[in-house]
Order: sequence, then C-alpha cells, then structure tokens
Amino acid sequence: MKAISRCVKMGRVILVISLIWAAMPLFAVEEEYDVLSEISLGELMDIEKYMVSIATGIKQTVARAPAVTTVITAHDIEATGADNLHEVLATVQGLYVTYNFVGSPVYTIRGMSAMMGPEILMLVNGVRMNNSQGGTIGTTTLPALPTIARIEIIRGPGSAVYGADAFSGVISITTKTAGEIQGTEAGIRTGSFDTHNAWILHGDNWLGFDVMAALAYNTTDGHSGIIDSDAQTVFDGVLGTNASLAPGPYYVQEKHGYDAQLNIQRGNWRINSSYHGLRDRGNGAGATESVDPGTGQADRSNTALTYHNSEFTKHWDVTAQISYLRTRWVTRYIVFPPGAFGGAYPEGMIGKPGVSEQHSRLDVSGFYSRFDKHLIRLGSGYVYDDQYKVQESVNFRGGVAGLMEDRTDASDIFAPEVARDSWYTFLQDSWTINPEWEITAGIRYDDYSDFGSTTNPRTAIVWQPYSNFTTKLLYGHAFRAPSFNELFITNNPSSKGNPNLKPETVETWEVALSYQAFEGLQMALNLFQYNVEDKIIYVADDPNAPTAEKVAQNAAAWEGQGLEFETRWKISAKNNLLFNYAYQDSRDERTNKQLGTVPQHQTYLQTDWLLFPNWFLNTQLNWASDWTRPANDPRTKIDDYTTVNLTLRYKDIHKKRWNFAIGTRNLFDEDIRSPSFGPNASGVINIPNDYPMAGRSFWLELRYYF
Repeated sequence: MKAISRCVKMGRVILVISLIWAAMPLFAVEEEYDVLSEISLGELMDIEKYMVSIATGIKQTVARAPAVTTVITAHDIEATGADNLHEVLATVQGLYVTYNFVGSPVYTIRGMSAMMGPEILMLVNGVRMNNSQGGTIGTTTLPALPTIARIEIIRGPGSAVYGADAFSGVISITTKTAGEIQGTEAGIRTGSFDTHNAWILHGDNWLGFDVMAALAYNTTDGHSGIIDSDAQTVFDGVLGTNASLAPGPYYVQEKHGYDAQLNIQRGNWRINSSYHGLRDRGNGAGATESVDPGTGQADRSNTALTYHNSEFTKHWDVTAQISYLRTRWVTRYIVFPPGAFGGAYPEGMIGKPGVSEQHSRLDVSGFYSRFDKHLIRLGSGYVYDDQYKVQESVNFRGGVAGLMEDRTDASDIFAPEVARDSWYTFLQDSWTINPEWEITAGIRYDDYSDFGSTTNPRTAIVWQPYSNFTTKLLYGHAFRAPSFNELFITNNPSSKGNPNLKPETVETWEVALSYQAFEGLQMALNLFQYNVEDKIIYVADDPNAPTAEKVAQNAAAWEGQGLEFETRWKISAKNNLLFNYAYQDSRDERTNKQLGTVPQHQTYLQTDWLLFPNWFLNTQLNWASDWTRPANDPRTKIDDYTTVNLTLRYKDIHKKRWNFAIGTRNLFDEDIRSPSFGPNASGVINIPNDYPMAGRSFWLELRYYF
C-alpha cells in the first residue's frame, strides 16, 4: 500500500502539471464553436449519461454498471488518428500493448499476461474471437478501424457472464450499422513504411432491410527496427560460421490485409457476415529468435444470426444467436538461416506449419422483469470447437536434410487434430434496493468435454448517494481454459502438452469511485487486488538437464494490486482533456518477484483543441516507466519512454462531405523496446537488446461522405 500511496502522489503531480499545460490559451478565434461534441471527449464529458451494455447485457450508465468499464467510439478513433486497434487500446488505463517474439500484439490488463496474450476475451458483434489452439485473440484478423462503431472494455474478471478467457478483462467490438453510416463513406490513407489504406462503407435501406456493406484494404512494409544480435549470432560464435541475418529487421509488417463485411437488419433479426484475410505477414524475431524473413497468412470468416426481442412476452426480453467462425493460418518459418549448422541447410532450416479451426455456437439469454426491483437474467448455450486440420512441411525432421517434406499425415506432426464441446448456463440478478443502492450477483457453470467443469461467481454493490458520486465494491472469479496446445501437443521439441491440466483461475476484489466535481469535470479512481491460481507454465521434467523437455503444468501462482485514475475535463467549448494513470504490481507468489510483463507506471494524456473553425488538433502523450525483468533475467530494466502523437483534422470542408487529416506518431523518435526472452536453459539470451518498436512516422488521410 505504501507503493500505491507513492503512486497516487505522483499521479497528482502529473495531473496538476498536465492541466496547467492543457489550459494554456488557444489561438484566438472570433467566435465560440461548440463543435467538439462531434468528437471523442465532447461526447464523454458527461460520463454519467454514457451507456454501456458489456457489464450485464443491458444498457446502463458507466457509473452504475457493476464493473470497471471503458467506452471508445468511432469518433474517438477518428480524433486520435489511430492506424490500428493496438493504437486505439493503448489509450485505455491499465491496458498495455506490447509485441512478442513472432511480432503479434499482446494485450495485457493489470499485469496479467502470457506470451501469446490469452488472458483477455475478444468479442466482435458478440462472437468470441479467441482461438482454441493457443487461446489467442487473433488480432491480425479483426475488423478494419473505419468499420468499428464502438469498443466496450471491462478491466477485471468477466467469466460469470462470458465464460472462458474473460480472465483479466473483456474487449467487445461492435461494427457499424446502416443507420450509423446513412450513405456512403470512402477513404484513403498513406504514410511512412510504405503504408497505404483504402476503404468504402455504405449503409441504406433496401426492400425494407437495413443493409451495411464495407470493403477495406491495407498494405505496409512495417517499421524498420533492427535486431543487432540473435540466436544464430550465438551459434556463429561457437561454430565459427557467419550465417546470421542480424543485424536485420524485426519483421512485423502485415503486407496485405483484406476486410469485407455485410450487416443486414430487419425488425428483430440481424445477420453479420465478415471475412478478413492477411497475406505476407512478417514473423517478428522468428520462432527461435533468429531473424526470420519468412512470411505467413491468415484468414477469418464469420457469420452470426441474432434475434433480439425486447418484448418477447410481457416480462421477457430475449436474445438468441447462432454463429459459425472459421479461422486458418499458415506460416513459413525460416527457423535458422541459410548456412546454419555448417551449411547443412542451403536454403535455411524451414518449417511451414498451419492450423485450421471452426467454431459453432448457440447462445440464448433473456431478462425477466416480473419481480419488483429485480431484473433477472438467465442464459445457456452450447459450443463446438474443432481444430479440424493441422498441416506441416519441414526440411529438417525425417526425410533428407534440406529437402522439404510434407508431414501433414505423419504420426509425429507438431499438433493433433482435436475437438471439444462445452455447454454453459448462468443466472444473474440485478436488485435495485432503492435509487441509491443496487446489488448485482451472478454465477455461471461451464462444462468442457476435455478438462471438466468450472463455476464462477461475481457480486457487485453499487452505491450512488448523490447524482454526481458513485461507489462500487466488486468481487469476481474467472477462469482461462487450457488451450489445445497446452493439453495435447506431443511432438514439439521444446514443450509438451498435459491432458490432466485444470483451468487457470483468478479471484479479484475492486473498489471503484466516480465523482463529477462540476459540470464538465469527471474523475474516477479504481483500486484492485487479485490472486491467480493454477497458472499454466511449462516445467522441465529434469531441471538439471539443459535440454530437458518441458511439460505444461498448473505450477504457478500470481498476485497483483494497483490503482487506476482518470479525469475528463471539458475546459471550454474549444478544449477538452483526458488524463489517466495506472499503477500495477504483479508478482510471482513463489519468488515474490515482479512478473515484468508490463511497465509498473503508465500515464496517458490527450487534448482536443479547436484551433480555428473546423480545424481540430488532437495531442496524445504516452509515458511508461519502471519495467522490470522477470526473476531469472539479469538484464537491467527496460528503458522508460515518452511518446507524443499529433493529429490535425479539417472536418466538413465542403457541405459536410470532406474530412482531411495529417498526423505523426512518436514525434520525437523514442527508442521503444518490447522485452525478448530471458536466459534459456544454457543461460544464453538470444536477443539481448529486446525487440525494437516503430520510430517516428507520418501519415495523411482523406475521407469523403456522399
């Protein structure tokens, strides 16, 4: 608690400095233009009136919702000039975005994170995006930003409502409807790293149906961050060879991305159908942390039919959804470069794995309002997850060394073709005792065919003694389901699955305060504490053997605490400010050492200024500090950094049709790093200087509405 006290004091100092800076006089204009209501902070100033549904399934104000929530709208995304979802989510207090060894983004909430980031549940139009192979959220196959209407986020456990993987939080994305577009929007964007985007959205009524259709395309070469030493560099030093491709780039480019969406609504029925394809994606630092110029591709197609009738009967509000999601990825890894191991592999040691999955779901829930002061929600559903195709081609295992061999049907392929089914049921009661007090209690039971069942409760007490002040006491229990990799992999050279695994669990307590000091100034403070049990890690059968095989085990326990503070201030009709600060202290209970998954301190400052009529300037500042290493990593902590992003937007140039913007990200070209792996079994750190992130970049955007 002493650490929290120090952080609170630091946050106050930063806040005072930020407010003074933000309140500096603007460029003179002759008239007042209250047009900031068109963009993010103007909408969010009166947070009491801002509605969310992610906490319980029914719309509530953010202040009254029985969870710690954040809302991001399409206006927010536009105002900040974000290029991808990762940049959007980096604005949320307590949520940190980093990148792993294969160049995939990892979202971490409150310090709870694993290598591939499966501790967060991702939903798109109510359909879960987490795959079964690794539990990951598939961020390379998410909707294009111009198609997103809003993002709702829970920081904290959500399994009592959403089930598996709603562990540290839930991110729910809703795409635009015909009514939100009302015509046609076309846009193009170009920028640094040979990045280009184009999109077109159309919404209209056709034969009594509300129809939204969207197409988007993006291409980029990715940033040019350089890895100066890698795993092959180590081998070269031992063997006297010169095969390493380092210094070489950290390949994070997503060369070609395609997105298509169709939304059809009529009455109580809605169909969402989408396809997202990705081609020539880079492999980050490589599967073995050896610079890898190989590429991968991924596809995601999804169709969901939803029925919602708020007046199904006199006392029932019913929702039913049936959905089908199919995903596929194939990656060509250059595990080690040409010339490795004395030239045994002239073209390099190459592996080409791939996995295809399909997920079928039926979800039914309803609100029952017959009882006075009680709103009861019941729900049940069935899920079938099928990893139906696993493929693999390699030139280093079996056959003739250096020649590619298709091992798709081999008995020792890297992963098996497996499936599981599960069903669930949940009960939730929202009891409004009086206008000041509300208690929400819920419990959910999930049963899986492979690892068994789990029960997860939650309770929330919300007290609002005054219209401008709200207090919440929250308790939640959540679980993460073991992935297919953790359960069933048998032929991976470095790790092995364990069919006897139990799900990871977390127990979280939170206190949340919300206070509107006066009209236009809203403040919120959240305190949290959590304990993670049965954390799945890979443990060596024989710790003393440097090449021992590691097996997945429920062998770790984590604990964490921290705080989150946020203020939103509408300084004037021309100037809005958002400031948030997050502190987290997450530790391994066995060693009492920090996990080192994210920085301990995060600060975000955003201002929206009306410089002249129709000219808007958005400024963002991100500061991160005190990023320690895990207990077994002797390197010094990761350097602190501060980034500044600017977006200048000219809206409604000609009859509210044109929208022009220019911007820069990481204005001062900060050297930002994401942590590489620590020492291996031999004590060697393959990439000692971590993974380089993007430096300064510029972009230009044009939108047209007709």
